[in-house]
Amino acid sequence: MKEEITLIQKAQSGESEAFGILYDTYLPKIYRFILLKVSKKTDAEDLTHQVFLSAWQNIRTYRFQGNPFSSWLYKIAHNAVIDFYRTQKPSIDIELVSEDSFAHLPDLENELDRGMELIQIRHALTQLKPDEQSILIMKFVDELSNKEIAETLHKTEGAIRVIQHRALKQIKKIINESRNTQTIRTA
Repeated sequence: MKEEITLIQKAQSGESEAFGILYDTYLPKIYRFILLKVSKKTDAEDLTHQVFLSAWQNIRTYRFQGNPFSSWLYKIAHNAVIDFYRTQKPSIDIELVSEDSFAHLPDLENELDRGMELIQIRHALTQLKPDEQSILIMKFVDELSNKEIAETLHKTEGAIRVIQHRALKQIKKIINESRNTQTIRTA
């Protein structure tokens, strides 16, 4: 944490190399978060670029408040995704997301039901509300704490726990309905 604060201070004084280290550190997580939200690789790349450009342009306004630098980047990314959907026609092309993007989802699978397949989870995730998607991605893919998620989304930790619980219940319901439909078709 101390090293990160030093890098931030150097970046705030205009040292692009220091910001480059922060960029290299957080690019994969921010990109994955955005990719899971927008589903298209090209859109995710563009938005990730915008997030880091905005971060570089506004680094002087960043103030350490006890949370990791990533919380600030997630806020920027979250807002960029909201702006993207305000200006774009939503289209979900989740099938083009590589399996590598979901490499850390086994924890989520275990929470939901050990036997669930990854494709069912991806499909169910696309049917959740944007905040629910964000919370599950930040929690189970990016492994953020409820405190970090709450800070990023401007919600209380209690609200995050409730939304997470409801979203997990909704995913289970979607998957069970999907399985029931498939069982009826094959019968």
